[in-house]
Amino acid sequence: MVFMQTPVKATCKGGSGTNATDVCEAHCDGYEYDRSIFKQNIIMEWDLICDRQWIEQLSQSLVMVGIMLGNMIMGVLADKWGRRPMFVGSCVLQLVAGCLVSASPWLWFYMLMRFLDGYATGGTMTTGFTIIMEIVGPSKREIMAILYQIPFNVGHATLPLFAYFLREWRWFHLSFSSFSIVYLVFFFTVPESPRWLIITGRNERAAKLLEKAAKRNKMPTDKITQDIEEAQRILTASATTTKGNIGDLFKHAYLCQKTLAMAFNWLVVCFVYYGLSEFMTSLSGNIFLNIAASALLGIPGTCLCVPATKYLGRRLTLFLSNLLSGLSLTLLAFVPSFSGPVKVILASIGLFGAAITFPNVYLYAGELFPTVVRPSGVGLCSFVGRFGSIVAPWVEGLKKYYISIPPAIFGIFAFLAAASVFLMPETKGYPLPETIEDGNTFGRNVQKPQNQ
Repeated sequence: MVFMQTPVKATCKGGSGTNATDVCEAHCDGYEYDRSIFKQNIIMEWDLICDRQWIEQLSQSLVMVGIMLGNMIMGVLADKWGRRPMFVGSCVLQLVAGCLVSASPWLWFYMLMRFLDGYATGGTMTTGFTIIMEIVGPSKREIMAILYQIPFNVGHATLPLFAYFLREWRWFHLSFSSFSIVYLVFFFTVPESPRWLIITGRNERAAKLLEKAAKRNKMPTDKITQDIEEAQRILTASATTTKGNIGDLFKHAYLCQKTLAMAFNWLVVCFVYYGLSEFMTSLSGNIFLNIAASALLGIPGTCLCVPATKYLGRRLTLFLSNLLSGLSLTLLAFVPSFSGPVKVILASIGLFGAAITFPNVYLYAGELFPTVVRPSGVGLCSFVGRFGSIVAPWVEGLKKYYISIPPAIFGIFAFLAAASVFLMPETKGYPLPETIEDGNTFGRNVQKPQNQ
């Protein structure tokens, strides 16, 4: 996280070097840091400069690795043991690990807790989204799946405010980690996915859950048990199994094609979004305003995604948002270095396009993968996306050789993602596929249902 490990100027204590340009060549007894912006961050705390600078980069990479593994492992476990226990378990781990980060007495402990915090975050992302997708009908899917991203946008946008008033990294991290205590309420309020209960033969639990929901919404309950039994008979009579695993996504050509295309779009949006967010911080001097501005762009982007996916569909919206990012970033690569305001505008447009793409890939993936492997499929895509997040800072760092290299690379990948969209079918208004066979045929010969 940039506010916890912002590079700072250092001077040598007790060595021949007296400034930041030669401090790494001097034989220093210790270091003194410029504390004009931050009182203390992890670089100052553990002297992560010079030959120890790689540790700071490793600590951030470990967070992304944790998110990757959390996306994948918790998604697979959610397919086997249920969405709710994996979600609640991830919430508890995130609260505990997040708070322990702030109390880390040693660097190795800090890195371990950051990894576990990232792992828990990845788990909540995958399982929480899956629960939302499986408890709402097609008519509410767009708004629920996309508004799921709003808290992330708001949280991201408020971090600069916390960092501005809390210039010491331990208090800063504790301030937002403590919000995870709200997760404890979910232990009593978040239900298991009815779809998962039915697909795994837990009909009695599914009936009780659906009857409770129907009564709250003042809807009839007399046919719920009958409908569940009928759905179970159809699944039992099907030639396909009602169980699945992540390997099934690659056993069928068409399903494999859709999986790879979706995973690539996740890779690109994470690559572009995080890389461009880093790039924007170099376009102006105030770190708090730069990060706040880039984060705030996510809110209108997410909100615009709601009507766009509703009226244009998932596929066309994804194509247009990738195209918008690609065009703006390509233009950015050719803007002269002295055109500061133009660069900021073009970079903002590119980030805005990625902000539209982000909630859409969540929605699109949640509708594309069948119920038996939905958390695994979404987790796989998020797992692949984290590779983009890890690589993005290194690509952004190429600006030291030539300022146009990062936006040019980001733009090329955005164009490739736009082209790959046509390898996937539209999912708007269709019922969610349930089995592996449904997932393989979905997009070929399904009939569009009435509004639900």
